[in-house]
Amino acid sequence: MNDLKIKVCGMREPTNIQALASLPIDYMGFIFYDKSARYTPELPTISIPDQIKKTGVFVNAEKTFIDKKIAQGLQAVQLHGQEPPTFCQDIKEGRVEVIKAFGIDTNTQWKDFAPYVGIVDYFLFDTSSPQHGGTGRTFDWELLKKYPYAVPYFLSGGLDLSNIPSALAITDERLIGLDINSKFEVKPGLKDIDKLKQALKIIKHE
Repeated sequence: MNDLKIKVCGMREPTNIQALASLPIDYMGFIFYDKSARYTPELPTISIPDQIKKTGVFVNAEKTFIDKKIAQGLQAVQLHGQEPPTFCQDIKEGRVEVIKAFGIDTNTQWKDFAPYVGIVDYFLFDTSSPQHGGTGRTFDWELLKKYPYAVPYFLSGGLDLSNIPSALAITDERLIGLDINSKFEVKPGLKDIDKLKQALKIIKHE
């Protein structure tokens, strides 16, 4: 599983973004949800290598707002609210990847995800919470064994140095990426680069 895509989310500080951009990651996430502790009002103007996809995270945002951010340079959009499939389709027509996030717990009804199949590029499975992620808590990964669709997904929620090896042991070809955030922070919005380097060595078996 050492070919997993790596997404680091909740970036905000310019020098921190520059340092992260030098690491072998695939997605860099910027949260445009003003109730998040990692909220940023603007997409940074810092140069980021082309191979790292700038990803905007939105929660029930207006399409015009998302379109504005796409025009500023986003290559992927992560929708973390109650956005319907038709809305996801409209965003995808903006020629960006669309990641639809869902909170997972024992009450999850997988059939509710069916309308998004064939529309979004990826799902992202996070720990269910009223604040739409960023909890630093994991959910029971055994629940993923009941996931019935072919849509590939990112695993999110409380990933850290101690449990990443267990995530790598998940034998599901649909698991295509890990979403790293709060457990690798000095404070909200500021990542510990050395700790991220350690994580990447584990993930890439270096």
